[in-house]
Amino acid sequence: MTTNLRSESGFSLAEMLIATGLLLVVSSIVTSALMQMTKHQQTISNRTEMHSGVRGATELLQQEVGQAGRVTVPAPVTLTAAVAAAANCDPGTPTLNAVPVSVTSTTGMFASAGPPAAYETLTVLDGDTQEDIKVASVTNGTTFQACFSKPHLAGAVLAPLGGFATGIVPPTGIVNGSDANHLKLFGDINGDGNMVYVEYFCDNADVGSHNLYRNVMPYNTAPAAKPALSDAMILLSNIHVNPPDAGGVARPCFQYQTALLHVQGTDFTFVLDVAVTLTVWTQLPDPVTHQFQTETKALLNISPRNVFSAWELASMGYTDRIQSTPATVTALLTP
Repeated sequence: MTTNLRSESGFSLAEMLIATGLLLVVSSIVTSALMQMTKHQQTISNRTEMHSGVRGATELLQQEVGQAGRVTVPAPVTLTAAVAAAANCDPGTPTLNAVPVSVTSTTGMFASAGPPAAYETLTVLDGDTQEDIKVASVTNGTTFQACFSKPHLAGAVLAPLGGFATGIVPPTGIVNGSDANHLKLFGDINGDGNMVYVEYFCDNADVGSHNLYRNVMPYNTAPAAKPALSDAMILLSNIHVNPPDAGGVARPCFQYQTALLHVQGTDFTFVLDVAVTLTVWTQLPDPVTHQFQTETKALLNISPRNVFSAWELASMGYTDRIQSTPATVTALLTP
């Protein structure tokens, strides 16, 4: 009787080497594809983050420039006592024959004999006896001084109408106004009844911080209380010098279209349009090209509608509701 033994056979050394080589090739291809995919994802992430940052900054700029120049008070103001007509009220001298006026609240009102002189104009909204008066001074939280040419009963509503001619602080006509790297504006920017002063600083110089700062404070903040720039005020980072224009000059961050008008004995420079140009780099170099990705965002015609409306009124000769620049805002313009 014979026994057939099954032969046991395996891979030869040559077969093992070939299989291992093929496995290494396939693994290399898969790894390379994964690395390329990761790099492309990093590229997309860098660009998306850059797009998101510049879009958010420019949308806020559009909103706040559009609101600049809006005059308001936080709550409705009414007379709590009747006022009598004065024999002589001179719009050029609001303090002449001014008398104490009792109202529900003086919060948000302003008046300063100067220099520079600045008097808020209020309109008494009571039908046939409606008139515009100037706040000569604010005595306390419920009393201010003014001169009325018509009598008014208790309960009459007073409201600031019109707008600030300098809601976008012009680059000329005011000391330390807006410029190529500083955009200064004020008014009821947030639409909540509270006036604020806002200053944008585009620090894009080669030796700068490469940040766009937004410094906001109540419009009547004392000059000594103007907050210093800090990291908490950074609206957009990694900004750089803009590309040159056709003449080879780098475009500024902020440009202004202005119009000069003579209003109530004073020359006012109205900013009718603001152009914003920002060039942003990604935070990290592109992993494929090893270069920073860049984007230049240009908003060429942002109209401050309240300032524009004030300019239209002044152009037609309706100057009674062109609001003065508050003295506290003028003090905040210092560098």
